[in-house]
Amino acid sequence: MKKVFINGPISSDFIGESIAKHQTKTSIGAHNIFLGQVRADAVDGRNVAAIEYTCYEELANAKLHEIREEAFEKFDLICMHIYHSLGTIKTGEVCFFVFVSAERRKEVYEATEWLVNQVKDRTPIYGKEIFEDKTHQWKVNT
Repeated sequence: MKKVFINGPISSDFIGESIAKHQTKTSIGAHNIFLGQVRADAVDGRNVAAIEYTCYEELANAKLHEIREEAFEKFDLICMHIYHSLGTIKTGEVCFFVFVSAERRKEVYEATEWLVNQVKDRTPIYGKEIFEDKTHQWKVNT
C-alpha cells in the first residue's frame, strides 16, 4: 500500500515532484488535484493558528485502502494518490493532497470530488484546532 501520511505540511516541492513523475505516462490525458489548506477560522472570537492532525494509522490506512479500491472500481483512473499531514500544520499550509489521473477530464473531476468526500467522511483522521491564544478544541468538519 502506498504511503499516505506525511509528518508536517505537504510542500509545494512534493506536489510539483508528484506531477512531474507522471509526465512519462503518455496514456494520461487529464490530471486533477485537490489541495486542502488550513484556514485561519474565527471560532467563538478566537482565531485558529494551526491544526494538529492525529490518527490511528493502521485503521486509517485500512479505510484509505478501501476508498482507493472503490475509486478504481467506480472511475476509469490510471493513477490516484492521497496524502494527508500528521502533526501541527499552521494556517496557510497544505495538509491534504489528492491527485488523480485518467485518459479523459470528466473522470478526474468526478473522482476527485468523490475521493475528497470519502476521505473526509470515512477516514478516522482527527484535527485539534489550536488558537492564537494557545487554547485548543477538536475540529468539527463541515
